[in-house]
Amino acid sequence: MPDLPKRILVGRPVSSDRLGETLLPKYLALPVFCSDPLSSVAYATEQIVLVLGLGGLALLHLTAWVAAGVVALMVIVVASYRQTCHAYPTGGGAYAVSRANLGRSAALVAASALLVDYVLTVAVSVVAGVAAITSAVPALVPHAVAISSAFVLVLCVMNLRGVKESGRVFALPTYGFVLSIAALLAVGAWRAASGHPVLAESASYSIVGTHRTVGLLAVFLVLRAFASGCTALTGVEAISNGVPSFQPPKSRNAATTLLVMGVLAVLMFAGITALAITARVHMAEDPRNLIGLPAGEAQKTALAQLATAVFGRSPMFYAVQAFTAGILVLAANTAFNGFPALASILAADGYLPKQLARRGDRLVFSNGIVLLALLAVALIAAFGASVTALIQLYIIGVFVSFTLSQLGMVRHWGKRLLVIRDRAGRRSMHRSRAVNALGAVATAVVLVIVLLTKFVHGAWIVTIAMPLLYLLMCSIRRHYDRVALRLTPAPDGVMLPSRVHAVVLVSKLHTPTLRALAFARATRPDTLTALTVQTNEDETQQLQREWAAREVPVSLTELESPYRDVTKPVLDYVASVLRDSPRDVVAVFIPEYVVRHWWEHLLHNQSALRLKARLLFQPGVMVISVPAQLWIDYPSGSAQRAGEPVRQ
Repeated sequence: MPDLPKRILVGRPVSSDRLGETLLPKYLALPVFCSDPLSSVAYATEQIVLVLGLGGLALLHLTAWVAAGVVALMVIVVASYRQTCHAYPTGGGAYAVSRANLGRSAALVAASALLVDYVLTVAVSVVAGVAAITSAVPALVPHAVAISSAFVLVLCVMNLRGVKESGRVFALPTYGFVLSIAALLAVGAWRAASGHPVLAESASYSIVGTHRTVGLLAVFLVLRAFASGCTALTGVEAISNGVPSFQPPKSRNAATTLLVMGVLAVLMFAGITALAITARVHMAEDPRNLIGLPAGEAQKTALAQLATAVFGRSPMFYAVQAFTAGILVLAANTAFNGFPALASILAADGYLPKQLARRGDRLVFSNGIVLLALLAVALIAAFGASVTALIQLYIIGVFVSFTLSQLGMVRHWGKRLLVIRDRAGRRSMHRSRAVNALGAVATAVVLVIVLLTKFVHGAWIVTIAMPLLYLLMCSIRRHYDRVALRLTPAPDGVMLPSRVHAVVLVSKLHTPTLRALAFARATRPDTLTALTVQTNEDETQQLQREWAAREVPVSLTELESPYRDVTKPVLDYVASVLRDSPRDVVAVFIPEYVVRHWWEHLLHNQSALRLKARLLFQPGVMVISVPAQLWIDYPSGSAQRAGEPVRQ
């Protein structure tokens, strides 16, 4: 990217010694790391109602029980991850815990699950936010994909500016959402207490059931509703991944932030669910099964219906929708912090490309941020910005990583108990291990439920993507291991070449060619050849005349090319030299002229780059680029012009 636009978008570079200035206080860490689990309450209740609605109105009375199960699970998971924050202050979450306690394979399974989940978090959060916008402005529904993609790109740029700076920007929507939901629940409760309970606009709608509501089918439907409601737990692990980003004391601040997030999420989710039950919100996965919905009218989100019932079309309604859209879009920021951090750890361990391990000039993992944005945009486009379609892929990876993380923590406390003799310390560790064991069992059970209930509805895609990503990471590690082995010097060092044959490629007799010849002669090779490939007879004859007239002290060798190809004749010539003397080295000097502006490169032939790329794969060949910057004025009129060989 050109420097000026880059500085406008992401700001000035930040030196490495200022890394400590980017650490987050708790009030900024909450919006940065917790926007996803806090925002999930905006659609978790809706997903429960949608799935139970498949059985018609008969199963909606179970909404409260399903929500209670989600709340209990949320409490268990938050308590479990607080242990992880204290035990692993270097971050890494499920991957670090699994790597230390369960081995490489389990760690890579957890990592693949988290990486897939982070991409889905961005897609689902942004699309859900756009759904809130289109509920308020239905005319924007046809443009959902474009709007969602634009929001992802905005988030990408904001995160490229730095974690602390993006945290300040994201604080307003996050805290605004919490306050607007608190106002919604408080007014709704006050109206119910005063004898005027709110009623959703869909309360009078009937739902055509598409599933039977008796026997095992009813149980299956309830389990599927529970699995969909568990989307409220997405993003809980982000804080354990990002402990190093907190101000000291890092572990305590991270655990405290996680506790605050858990309390807020439980209260908001429980309150929205209770209000949805009393307001009799009715929804259907297929709007055509909602009897009473006016023809051609889009189905509004559950939260939009509650805001309308409580506030009417007042400014408060639009405030709730605006803050909901804002936090849902910004919920993707949890993934924009978690994905690059995890990818950097994996890259440092050799399981992802090394480029993902480096921080950019704003001290963030820029390559990981850009990669996540591209993957999310592709996913949004592939699924047409549909929350219902994307949500089916969601939370598989969440609960895989949850389960492995908690199993790893159980093993961690077990190993610690072997070395700790202090009675009080052992009691504390026994309690911690019990919490993590309960978390492992609970999340494993939910994982099975999610797999069984969501597999045929799209979750099979994730169950394929995760193993493929696992195999890809293993392949990358094998590649780096092979490269490291090849790069290790032999005990007897590197054998000196017998002779060095210099070959200077010539297309025309101009300044870059003369500079390359001068440089090649200065290296004192055993032989020096100026090599040209004849693709046009007239041009070659003109080159010979100029060569002779200038009295260049190097003979010009011509290669025939009846098919006008330059690359193959050069490769064949180099191979013939090495065939005669296998211990020799051929140094190929390629003159290149460099133009000042990027767009000027589009006007010139890039044959030198193609030839260089082919030569790099030839054993025994050294490739030397000799650049000539064309905007520099060379002195002229002297016997030794810039780059011209000295005549002997």
